[in-house]
Amino acid sequence: MIAKEDDGMLSGQRQPEDLANIALRPRSLKDLIGQDQVKNNLEIQIKAAKQRGEALEHVLFYGPPGLGKTTLSHILATEMGVNIKVTSGPAIERAGDLAAILTNLHVGDILFIDEVHRLGHNVEEILYPAMEDFALDIIIGKGPAAKSVRLKLPRFTVVGATTRLALLTAPLRARFGAVYRLDYYDEEALVAILRRGAELLALDYEEDGIREIARRSRGTPRIALRILRRVRDYAQVRGDGVITAEIAISSLNMLNIDVMGLDELDRRVLLCIIEKYAGGPVGLNTVAASVSEEADTIMDVVEPYLMQLGFLERTAQGRVATALAYDHLGKPFNGNREQPPLFNQHS
Repeated sequence: MIAKEDDGMLSGQRQPEDLANIALRPRSLKDLIGQDQVKNNLEIQIKAAKQRGEALEHVLFYGPPGLGKTTLSHILATEMGVNIKVTSGPAIERAGDLAAILTNLHVGDILFIDEVHRLGHNVEEILYPAMEDFALDIIIGKGPAAKSVRLKLPRFTVVGATTRLALLTAPLRARFGAVYRLDYYDEEALVAILRRGAELLALDYEEDGIREIARRSRGTPRIALRILRRVRDYAQVRGDGVITAEIAISSLNMLNIDVMGLDELDRRVLLCIIEKYAGGPVGLNTVAASVSEEADTIMDVVEPYLMQLGFLERTAQGRVATALAYDHLGKPFNGNREQPPLFNQHS
């Protein structure tokens, strides 16, 4: 999904400018940095499928945006030596659209469906037998004269990606043979990704400058590479072209990205909960209305990282700012420093 312009510099959602990242993507599992557990499991799955001479099992990747779900799908195609067809849930509006895609696949090909949780019900009904039996059921004619024709499909692999696993229907989720969660990257992994990106872009940098960018990149490679390009511009205009710690700090401060990787929207959400609603609990829709943002943007872009830092909790009563959030924003905390009971993250 292409992000709206107001999703912010630190949105993990794909933005038009991120097309420049395509050339920086790793092409093989060997070049992939981070996500070691997922990488090891995929390596075994690929080797086993090659030894048997079969297509890969259907794979589902889930987790916050910007962590490499699309990159991994392309790596799977490269490692298996097959073609990949890329589409998304919202783009497949009718069952006929999916049928046209499926009938053009060859043996072993990968069909990558981004935002797979947004597939329509009618489309899913076509996908079930395609994934399970490698067959396509087509209705010919209308009324009493209508008849069902089953077309055989080559054995192919569906790779799905979603940021909201809970919104995936149970029948569809059950048809994926391997389900992997992608987690936020640690600082060392981001430093390695940024080093590789800087070298591919032929940038001059110092280690401290790269580390400063990694520290404020919210554990997300897409954001780290986006910031790297902005710091490159700043170094070119305000410096001598070298990304130093001083240049990185000045550039990131100008972008309103603080030392913990929070941007203006993150701070607005936390300050809203703390100042307007005494730290919570407060409902998601109330917070969204108060900061003039969509609830989905707050839930998908803002909250996951704030929860990762321990600045925000989702409770049965609503969102609650923690003592860590008060400390980071320099606000006096007079409440209970014990953490509130956790509730379903999709509440």
